[in-house]
Amino acid sequence: MLILALATLRLRWRSFAGTLVALALGSALVAALGQVLATTAGGPDRGPQRYRDVPVVVVGTDELSVPTWRGAATAPLAQRSGVPAELVAGLPGAVADRVFPATLADGDGPSVGRPFSALPAAGQRLIAGRAPAADDEVVVSAGARPGDRVRVVTAAGVREYTVTGLCSPAREVSLFFTDARAAQLSPRVDALLVQQPADRVRAVAGDRGRVLTGDDRGRLDPDRDSDDDARNNANTIVGIALGFAVFIAIAVVATTFAFAVGQRRREMALLRAAGATPGQIRRMLYAEALIVAAVAAAAGATAGPYAAPAVLDWLVARHLAPDWIHEVSESGAPAHWAFLSGVLVALLAVLTSAWRASRIRPAEALAENAAPARPMPLPRLLIGLGTLATALVCIAVTAVGDPASGTNRKTYMPVLMLLVTAAALLAPAVVRPTARLLTWPLRRRGGVVGKLVAAAATSSARRTAALATPVLMTVALPAALLTASAMTDTAKTVIQAGSVRADYLVLPDGAAGLDAELVARLHAVPGAVVSTITETSVYTLEGDSVLIQRPAEGTESIPDDGIAVEGDWGYREGDTVRLWLAGGTETRLRVLRVLPPGAPTAAYLSPRNAGGGPPAKALVEIRPGSDAKAVETALRQAAEGHRATVVSKRQWTAGTAAGRSGASRLGLLLVLGILVTYTFIALVNTLVMSAPDRAGERNTMRLLGAGHGQILGYAVSESLVCVGVGVVLATGVTAAGIAGLWVTLLPVTGPLPIDVSWTVLGAVIGACVLVATVLPAVLERGARSPLRA
Repeated sequence: MLILALATLRLRWRSFAGTLVALALGSALVAALGQVLATTAGGPDRGPQRYRDVPVVVVGTDELSVPTWRGAATAPLAQRSGVPAELVAGLPGAVADRVFPATLADGDGPSVGRPFSALPAAGQRLIAGRAPAADDEVVVSAGARPGDRVRVVTAAGVREYTVTGLCSPAREVSLFFTDARAAQLSPRVDALLVQQPADRVRAVAGDRGRVLTGDDRGRLDPDRDSDDDARNNANTIVGIALGFAVFIAIAVVATTFAFAVGQRRREMALLRAAGATPGQIRRMLYAEALIVAAVAAAAGATAGPYAAPAVLDWLVARHLAPDWIHEVSESGAPAHWAFLSGVLVALLAVLTSAWRASRIRPAEALAENAAPARPMPLPRLLIGLGTLATALVCIAVTAVGDPASGTNRKTYMPVLMLLVTAAALLAPAVVRPTARLLTWPLRRRGGVVGKLVAAAATSSARRTAALATPVLMTVALPAALLTASAMTDTAKTVIQAGSVRADYLVLPDGAAGLDAELVARLHAVPGAVVSTITETSVYTLEGDSVLIQRPAEGTESIPDDGIAVEGDWGYREGDTVRLWLAGGTETRLRVLRVLPPGAPTAAYLSPRNAGGGPPAKALVEIRPGSDAKAVETALRQAAEGHRATVVSKRQWTAGTAAGRSGASRLGLLLVLGILVTYTFIALVNTLVMSAPDRAGERNTMRLLGAGHGQILGYAVSESLVCVGVGVVLATGVTAAGIAGLWVTLLPVTGPLPIDVSWTVLGAVIGACVLVATVLPAVLERGARSPLRA
């Protein structure tokens, strides 16, 4: 059977060319994406930035520990405690570092304030001027020159300072004050910078503080959380792309083998008539798949790692991966897994085809028509109906039981994939009525060629489905996924906007928050009702053993003894909640109300319980009867010079929606690029494979006097009808999926607009039409003589 498999591959190389390309591309993608995943997931964290030039750093408690019946439950503190005063006194040679919000009012970006004694620890040096000597003096790294008078925004407000010196630039932009002034602006000591041996420092610190050395110093970097988020985003995007690449490769290769077996039914029947057993037929197909897979997977696994740097650079350039990772992992494991996955994909894809081929009867070798009478086999029909039923049940369960989860892509995107897969499986059962509808004008007024096209498209449902299915997947995947993604982004924006009762918002320029002087000026604006929001976290003990960190916001509408919580906390109004605040303080608060589904945070509490930090934003409502324009003008005047921006709720909603949709769209486009590439290969491959099947009837047309133009028009028209069938089916499955999502979100957000990516869809459909027009013409060039075949 191995010799026969090799002979078949040599004679029917066109039938396996698409499979070879699809498997090679799949292995290359697995190797490249696996190399990127090994880089982002397995690579080391970025080295320390803030304290890279200090060997030993001592900090206060940075972990909450709660005793439970199963032992201590721990979690990192959202708000670090300062270094205790007795520990500061116990290490007299250490530099007391304080890091606090401090930004030039006219500067270009955010910065922090620090004592001048921490300048060497920041990896900087004085390059011009002198050190600050008075409370109104400061050293900067950019934005001013020695002798300039500048306005500096801190948590207390805005104050003028004289620039006395210029220091070398660093990754973290800092303003350096005198040590005394830094202590006034930020009394808490954030870190002790020590030049002594770590063991000696640990002996002095005991359990009063934590001693950090080596890479542990990186835990104090301001961008540590953003580094982790970037790494997680990259891992998620690459992991999803890997999964989809393997899934669609199985689908494409399975379709190719199924089509090839359908073309070779008479050949298989002859082998059965010559004495071949069903097992031998299956082994022959397995051998064919193994040979093709070995060649393709080896090529893809070899070439894939060379594409990994380009993929990583693409992700970094679009802020989908950490910008500090520059070198791709040199691990050979992704290439090995790519080769094995390519072989496994081929073997899995040929299982159904091999089973069907083994059931071909020897008598079919004598039949006039080797094609099966049934347009699709019963197992495929059952699997397709089961997949469709699963998708519809998932839509119904989500719509009835948990409509808010429809805003989560991880919940709804798999449902759309199930719908598209079901449509592809069931395509042979519905292509005949669809093709009949599309070819009605051809049957009426299409002339001889038009009537032949209509008859061919409607009489051979299996062949039409084989050409329409790749088009269906190529169009339906971007249509459904992009439209659903835009809808979920819109839903999140609507929910977020609905939770904000404000006419205007005052937002800080950077992460420093709103200073106290600005907040006081906002409260003094006539006709404005101002409420500040302070972002924080709280901790609850779930099941008396697991410590959970939950996001929370502090607002003036909540008293110090109260809290508003999400419904999934399991409390009712009037209950008492035991929790721990961001700094680790245990407290008990009374539940004032239970938040509705889709709230932007897990809890609301008072500003004092939120930690007393600068507010992250201020919400402003205009009192009834007040002049809205005058209030807006007064708000902008109050915010001037405080590094804050006043925006209307509409502007804030639009900006939030644009930021959310931009990031999600980029990741989705990467995944869709892989999916559409595969399905496009399947379309080209199916057209190439089907060409020999039509040679006989086209030669008959030549013998009957048809000209080359008529035959070419017949070939192109038939392909375009198949493309039209695929587009119609893609439209139907997309409409069904989007309608289900729209109905699911209706009770949560109300009616939502449907934003279709017409540009992307137009490009995809245009590419399908171009292939269906050009490729048949190219294939027809070699079959002009009526004496051939």
